[in-house]
Amino acid sequence: MLTDLPNVLTISRIVAIPIVVTLAAWGSPRTDALACLLFILAGITDYFDGKLARSRHQMSDFGRMFDSIADKLLVGACLMVLAGFARLPYQGLWPAIIILCREILVSGMREYLAERRARLPVTRLAKWKTGFQMTAIGFLLAGDGTGALLGMPWLPVALIGAVLLWISAVLTLITGWDYLTTGLRHVEM
Repeated sequence: MLTDLPNVLTISRIVAIPIVVTLAAWGSPRTDALACLLFILAGITDYFDGKLARSRHQMSDFGRMFDSIADKLLVGACLMVLAGFARLPYQGLWPAIIILCREILVSGMREYLAERRARLPVTRLAKWKTGFQMTAIGFLLAGDGTGALLGMPWLPVALIGAVLLWISAVLTLITGWDYLTTGLRHVEM
């Protein structure tokens, strides 16, 4: 079960977290570029683990549980290291808080609903939110130093990341509200 490629990809995303965080904390243009690259690779595994599991009929309870956990750990750890080292420009702490609060809310609701045999399916808009969020975090991890390292010092990498983070925060609020209203239909008062 844990040797199935989809599960290995999920585990690799969890293993990548301390490496990405350490590279981002180091804070040099080279380590920022490496943190961004590793984060992108981890994000790609998120796409392929589910796709491979479905195509190979290797769906498992482990994969269903840890895929979501790996995503939330990766996003949460990266947002925390960016916040901790003051690398969230343009009031970027606010969208980071919104994103983290929504992730905790949705995780808690999914856990509660699972006990009642109810599901909270992922919506198309939530997938768009994830795409914007992952792209934003990649840009923020890269920082302006990576643009300079790549010979593009004029590229406002941090600004692009901040704008994308704000867009993902708006999508986060919308999808969070949708999930909340859907989940509350299953709650007995």
